[in-house]
Amino acid sequence: MTELVVPGMSQEVCVAIGNFDGVHRGHGAMLAELRQLSRRLGVAAVAVTFDRHPISVLRPGSAPPLLTTLEDRLQLLRWSGVDDVAVLPVTADLLQMTAEEFFEKLLCQQFRARGIVEGPNFHFGRNRAGDVRLLRALCDAAGMQFQEASVVVDSGEMISSSRIRELSGQGLLRQATELLGHPYRLRGVVQHGAERGRTLGFPTANLGQIGTLIPAHGVYAGMTQIADQWYPVAVNLGPNPTFADQRDKVECHIVGYSGDLYGQQLAVDLLTELRPLRTFGSVVDLVEQIRRDVAACVECVEVSPLAMEWKRH
Repeated sequence: MTELVVPGMSQEVCVAIGNFDGVHRGHGAMLAELRQLSRRLGVAAVAVTFDRHPISVLRPGSAPPLLTTLEDRLQLLRWSGVDDVAVLPVTADLLQMTAEEFFEKLLCQQFRARGIVEGPNFHFGRNRAGDVRLLRALCDAAGMQFQEASVVVDSGEMISSSRIRELSGQGLLRQATELLGHPYRLRGVVQHGAERGRTLGFPTANLGQIGTLIPAHGVYAGMTQIADQWYPVAVNLGPNPTFADQRDKVECHIVGYSGDLYGQQLAVDLLTELRPLRTFGSVVDLVEQIRRDVAACVECVEVSPLAMEWKRH
């Protein structure tokens, strides 16, 4: 078996391990408990995440769509206040470790963990055989502190990445961002489109190569940062039924921006849904609706507490 080495782990730490996809409010609460435990023990708090979802290696093609790229996930984890973030490459060797091997080789030898914080649904080791009960027993035997994180509930349900995926897939983005505690980011490369928006007076940056879940068809309010300046963004996800164009697209009208972004990577942070897509009787009707969409988007960005907090990062 190939030896796994975690770069930069040269001191004793407290760790929390997980996919952390989306880095939602539930994750944030667990990481807050990690910071508290690390302070009590006088060591660093380290969030440990994975490069690739384990299911993508075990059952290629079956992994759920990601809510965050690895780049954005690491940024969100750092913003949570942990001292460091470590990334475990998901390999066949890692997934073949028994729960006991995972604990000994990674947590004890590589991380030199003094404390561990995990949620009640945490599983580890080959075939997910290890659970929090076994983890607690292993920690006790090793003289390591174990703390089971409290579940964070919203509207009677546990906050989870799968629940956020479900809401986003239904176009209920406002509810999804409430569970996330931050905007939902779409990151892609600006590509050439039909330039129909430009002829209507609302030029768009068309995003391609998006590696995360794209919410349901609809019109959304968001924002983007270009050269240290924030702009409201009205986003159309899906086809253009008025023009009988059924291709799925991600079209972003950046309010107040007129530069050339072709070929550049752009991150658009969605805040809420505005309306579903529909077919308009005329181009005049469509343009009038776009004006209303843009005005609603600008107002949303100006008054949204989520947007204000996000900009402070």
